[in-house]
Amino acid sequence: MSIYIGTASWTDKALLDSGRFYPAHVNTPAARLRFYASRFPLVEVDTSYYSIPSAQAGQQWAERTPADFVINVKAFRLFTGHQTSPAVLPPEIREALPQALKTKSVLYYRELPAELLDELWARFAALLAPLQAAGKLGLVHFQFPPWLVRNRAGHAHVAHCVERLPGCRLSVEFRNISWLDAAHAHETLAFQRGLGVVHTIVDEPQGFSNSVPAVWETSVEGLALVRMHGRNAMTWNNSTGRSSDRFNYDYPAAELEGLARRIQQLDRIGMQVHVVLNNNAEDQAQRNGRTLMDLMEALGMDVLLPDESAAPDLAPPASAQSDWVSSAAAA
Repeated sequence: MSIYIGTASWTDKALLDSGRFYPAHVNTPAARLRFYASRFPLVEVDTSYYSIPSAQAGQQWAERTPADFVINVKAFRLFTGHQTSPAVLPPEIREALPQALKTKSVLYYRELPAELLDELWARFAALLAPLQAAGKLGLVHFQFPPWLVRNRAGHAHVAHCVERLPGCRLSVEFRNISWLDAAHAHETLAFQRGLGVVHTIVDEPQGFSNSVPAVWETSVEGLALVRMHGRNAMTWNNSTGRSSDRFNYDYPAAELEGLARRIQQLDRIGMQVHVVLNNNAEDQAQRNGRTLMDLMEALGMDVLLPDESAAPDLAPPASAQSDWVSSAAAA
């Protein structure tokens, strides 16, 4: 079993503002990704949920990371059924909207004409293409909204998303309890296996209709995904709109060790496990991710440890050496 640990995003505003992960001189998009990739073997691209980046962005991510680096990409929010502002659509798509949709503050997938949906899917596929060509595309992650329930329409939409991205490996995360409660988890896993999508094992607060239990099962041969959202029940339904508020949780070492031991139970010959930390207030995910790596290594687990000397171009100017040392120590 090979375990890849990474975080959801490497440029979250709360992370950059904290000043506790990147040395002060690592202050450009290219340098930050190279530095991040010298600390973690995997990352989940989060910006693609909010709008569709250009194919050039995908090419740059491929060029700025080591050959064995893995990049998971989160699906655009319109595709998953989330409410979407017309402002985040590409200008040409926005201009081509029917007049009745141009005045709406939010749009939903079902409202857009088929030809515009086709174009959006094509642009998303173009973003993924450079990562596929470089052998770095891991999972395309579909996190569905709480209102996607376990019914005929819900099943149909998940299957539709799979059909739209042939040649990609999709992972699926539900946010409605109906999919993974005790009575229906087995059925949902069978549905995922039939589609060939990766079941997402979540660590998140419990007791809400929009949270699901951790079902420690796999749905495809040789690949598993664990996403860690933290356990802050007080902020799970936070309405500020800032993910760093909602997922504000610093895992204590005991909880991380408990999760490491659960992940250890997924061990199969040839199994690859992606572990993504999405507790993204300040540098929580990065610190907790490194601690999780250390714990897994101590347990004798096959966790990938990136070569921190793999980014020689990140050495600071001589005049900034003292600042860099203190900044790196703080991280």
